[in-house]
Amino acid sequence: MAFEDLLNDPVIQKYLHELVGPTGMPVAAAPPDGEVTDEELAEELGLELNDVRRALFILYENDLATYRRVRDEDSGWLTYLWTFHYDNIPENLQEEMYRLLDALEEREEYERTHEFYLCEVCSIRFEFGEAMDFGFECPECGSPLEAMDNDRLRDAMDQRIEALRDELNVDVTG
Repeated sequence: MAFEDLLNDPVIQKYLHELVGPTGMPVAAAPPDGEVTDEELAEELGLELNDVRRALFILYENDLATYRRVRDEDSGWLTYLWTFHYDNIPENLQEEMYRLLDALEEREEYERTHEFYLCEVCSIRFEFGEAMDFGFECPECGSPLEAMDNDRLRDAMDQRIEALRDELNVDVTG
C-alpha cells in the first residue's frame, strides 16, 4: 500500500485519530517527508508545542515515528529530529484485531458460562451469585430481579468473532 493510500484509508485515519486524539490529528495526518523538529511542526500546523510533542511521543510509542538527537555545539541544546514510519500501520492494526478477537472470545465465554438477572427498573445486571445474595431483589429500588436471556448479545459476539477470525485467517479446531 502506497504512503498516500495509507493516509486516505478511513480505517487508518480512524486508527491514527484513536491514537493521538483530535488535537494530535493534524500532526499524524500530514507527516512530512524526511526529518522535522517538533518546533517546525508546531509552527507549520499552527499548534501548541505541547500538543505536537504529545502526538509525536504517542506515534513513537506505537513505532510510527522515530527521532534522532542532535546537540548544538554552541548552546549545548538538544534538538530532536523526527521521522515518520507509517509502513508499520498495517501490522499494528492486525495486532489490534488479534487483541480484540482475544477479548471478544473471553467475554463470550463469560457470557456463556454465567447466569444473569436484571432489574428492569434500574437496568442493572447481576450475576446469579449476586442476585442470590440480594434475595433476587434490586439493592437500588427493591424490584424483583428477572432471569436475563443474553442469547442476542452472545449471537452478536459470535458473529463479530467469526468475522474477525475470517479476516485474520484464524482456523479454529476443536
